[in-house]
Amino acid sequence: MFAVVDILGQQFKVTENTKYYVPRLKDEADSEVTFDKVLLFNDGKTTKVGNPSVDGVKVKAKVLEHLRDDKVIVFKKKRIISYKKTQGHRQNLTRIEVTKIG
Repeated sequence: MFAVVDILGQQFKVTENTKYYVPRLKDEADSEVTFDKVLLFNDGKTTKVGNPSVDGVKVKAKVLEHLRDDKVIVFKKKRIISYKKTQGHRQNLTRIEVTKIG
């Protein structure tokens, strides 16, 4: 059983009892979150495709922790005009565990 869920504009294929890193959620750690924008649902026998979302199907998850991703270095350079610029970026993430689909 799996579902495709829209979480803050990004789509994730989720299964039960699995942990995922998603964009930072406003919910506190150790709280329950319900996602109702389910775009596709498959129970092993049939597949339901939403238009735009599947009615009556929700995904429940538990927020485990908030953290930051590894640093990504962005380096820009133009040779002739002596232009160099270095920037770093760390994405804010939330780690969730999907507890129930349905």
